[in-house]
Amino acid sequence: AIGLAYFRERGFRDDIIEKFQLGFCPKGRDTMSRAALKEGYREQYLVGTGLSIKREDSTVVDRFWGRVMFPWYTVGGKVAGFGGRVLDKATKGVNVKYLNSPESLVYSKRNELFGFFQAKQAISKKDRCYLVEGYTDVMAMHQNGVENVVASSGTSLTEEQIRLINRFTNNITLMFDGDAAGVKAALRGVDLILKEGMNVRIVLLPEEHDPDTFARANTSEQLRAYISDNAQDFLAFKARLLLGEATNDPLKRTEAINDMVYSISLIPDNIKRTEYIRYCAEIMNIEQQTLAVAVARKLDGI
Repeated sequence: AIGLAYFRERGFRDDIIEKFQLGFCPKGRDTMSRAALKEGYREQYLVGTGLSIKREDSTVVDRFWGRVMFPWYTVGGKVAGFGGRVLDKATKGVNVKYLNSPESLVYSKRNELFGFFQAKQAISKKDRCYLVEGYTDVMAMHQNGVENVVASSGTSLTEEQIRLINRFTNNITLMFDGDAAGVKAALRGVDLILKEGMNVRIVLLPEEHDPDTFARANTSEQLRAYISDNAQDFLAFKARLLLGEATNDPLKRTEAINDMVYSISLIPDNIKRTEYIRYCAEIMNIEQQTLAVAVARKLDGI
C-alpha cells in the first residue's frame, strides 16, 4: 500500500506500475531478507546479488529497506538488479536518495539501460531510441505513448550500452533538461556514440521541465510535435554552443574548433565525415579546407 500510494501520487497509472514491475521494500531493517529466507531463497544469493547485506555479526539485513523499487531488466527480460528510492517524506537528511544494486555475477550497470526490455520493440519499429536520465522520465514517456525511450540513470553512457541500442537502431536522440546542467549532460558520452557510427540528435526541453514533468504537462500529440520540431543535429548543436561560449575570445574559439575537429574525426563513415566537415565549417565560419586538414591530421594521430 505504501509503495502503490507513492507511485500513484506521482501520477503513474496502475498499468505502468505493472508494466515496469515496480515495488516496495518494507521499512523493517530485515523484513525482506527474513521473508525470502523463510520462502527458501538461499542466503548466498541474496547477499551475492546485493539484495541483502551480511553484517560482521552474521546477521542479514536488507539493502533497500523503506525504498520503492525499480527493477532493471536484461534485454531478454530477466530481472538482474534494482534501483531503490527513498519516499519523498524520508528524503530530508538522507545522503543517498537513489540506491542501486552492486555489481554481481548477474548485474553490471555498464551493460544495461533502464527500460530497454520494455522499449526494444518500439525502438526497432520506430527506428529511433530516445535517451533520458531517470527512471520516472522513462515511465512518464511510456504513459504518454512514447515507448521507444530508455535511461542511463545518472551515469555516463558506456560502449556496451551504445552497442546494445545499435542492435535495434542506428538513430539516437538525447533528451535533456534545457538548463545548463542539462546541456552539459547532453555533451557527455556523445563522442562514444559518434564513434559507433550512429546518428545523434538532441532535444532540449524548456528550462522549467525534465522529461517526466514535460510528458505530464502535454498531451501525447503535443509531446511528439515538440520532439519533432525541436530535434537538432548534435554536431550542429555542439558547434553553435561552443562558438557561443567563445564569443570574441580567440583562445576559446580555437579550443571550440579543436573540440569539433575531435568529434568529427571519430565518425567512421568517410562520406558522413566529409558532409559534417562542410556543414560545421559553414556554421563555424571557417574555410572548409582548413577544417578538413585539421580533421585529417587528427585522424592520422588516432
